[in-house]
Amino acid sequence: MKMENNDSEQQQQDVVGLYFLELWRLNSKKASLKLQDFNHQNPPQNVDDDDMEFDDDDDESVPTELDTVNSSGGFSIVLPDKLTVKYPSVNLHGHDVGVVQANYPAPIKRLVYYFELHVNNAGAKGQVAIGFTTHGFNLRRQPGWEANSFGYHGDDGYLYRGQGKGEAFGPTYSTGDTVGGGINYASQEFFFTKNGHVVGTVRKDVKGRVYPTIAVHSQNEEVTVNFGKDPFIFDIKAYEATQRANQLTHIDKIPISQTASYGIVSSYLQHYGYEETLTVFDEATKASVPPITYQNNGLNEHNMYALNHRKILRQLIRDGQIDDALGKLREWYPSTIQEDTSAICLMLHCQKFIELVRVGSLGEALDYGRTGFEKFYKVKEYEDFLMDCAALLAYEEPIKSPTGYLLEDSQRENVADAVNAMILSTNPILKDKRSCLHSYLERLLRQLTACYLEKRLLNGNQGEAFHLRRVLLAKNP
Repeated sequence: MKMENNDSEQQQQDVVGLYFLELWRLNSKKASLKLQDFNHQNPPQNVDDDDMEFDDDDDESVPTELDTVNSSGGFSIVLPDKLTVKYPSVNLHGHDVGVVQANYPAPIKRLVYYFELHVNNAGAKGQVAIGFTTHGFNLRRQPGWEANSFGYHGDDGYLYRGQGKGEAFGPTYSTGDTVGGGINYASQEFFFTKNGHVVGTVRKDVKGRVYPTIAVHSQNEEVTVNFGKDPFIFDIKAYEATQRANQLTHIDKIPISQTASYGIVSSYLQHYGYEETLTVFDEATKASVPPITYQNNGLNEHNMYALNHRKILRQLIRDGQIDDALGKLREWYPSTIQEDTSAICLMLHCQKFIELVRVGSLGEALDYGRTGFEKFYKVKEYEDFLMDCAALLAYEEPIKSPTGYLLEDSQRENVADAVNAMILSTNPILKDKRSCLHSYLERLLRQLTACYLEKRLLNGNQGEAFHLRRVLLAKNP
């Protein structure tokens, strides 16, 4: 029975060590991406885990001109600038409409999309329209006359949404006016403007991607579209700012108790072994925050365990004193390094090699690599980590090499976090060993990200992507 317990404990420790090895692998990928940017003479980008997940946000094609391939049967003429449309003849039937879509659908991975139309000439009847239609829309029909289309029409100011009968919506518009059509992905609404002011909104209940669309329908009507190449009449930046402010207003109304905030910050400091900072924090809040009974709120299942030891080990690793850290682990928690080819042992031995390179002891690093790494060469899963470390010796300036990220302080922090979690996993009263991987604060941030992802998924994966780092670093959210 004792042996089974030991095996179970070793399995839990392997889970912890492999988790932090995977973080190391992610750091290696991010470093590779930065190097590619540099080699292509682009400014190196700050690539974070959340950015890697949403790195396709800027890859969307956006409307830039009108589609001159699909036509409405000669009832409209797109001029050479591919932005101006004219209705040259007299319309004889109600379906003699000149409809033109943009060359690409509206992008969906943003808070707001918007475009404008300027009426150069309202022609004989002023039957100009602006709106959104889906792929395959009948280009002989005004936007809003068919299912899955919306249109704000100039001759009557009506809004048409999927049927021939319109509804009172806004003012009419004619020669000299500028109207706009937009999509608010946060509220899932279309909105329309006239001469810089919002006319109204309508629920976006159309399925699939939509194309910015304009229509002309009487002799000599002429309009010019602006997809953003020129400044808009409508202040779209101010509109976006207002939408973000509205979101924050709703968030700010959610009550959070002072003791909960204190407990979350306190548990973070405990989790990572910041003993001195925790003491100062406790003293600073003692007069203003009621004491928290940790046993009742679940925030302190394991965080106080081995706090002083974890603090000492973190500092040793951050200072590059890996031999001293290994000595303390052998003395205090021998089970964590009992398996000498475990993931945590690999990280510590690699870090010792890295520290030798950091101080310029390349000969000693070479000797240590031959002896200290020998037992790890037999583990296939470790090959990429060992190759990254060995590659440091191939460059005169290792910090500028593809594996120079290993010499950054973040690599030390990763190893320190791994050792910290490994010690927490030895706590005999810990119910869930995986809970030692993250603090409660980090779990909340992950939950926040998950909520944004779920909300976006419910909207058909439309709307602004959530980047946690951008939110945390934003001066003006």
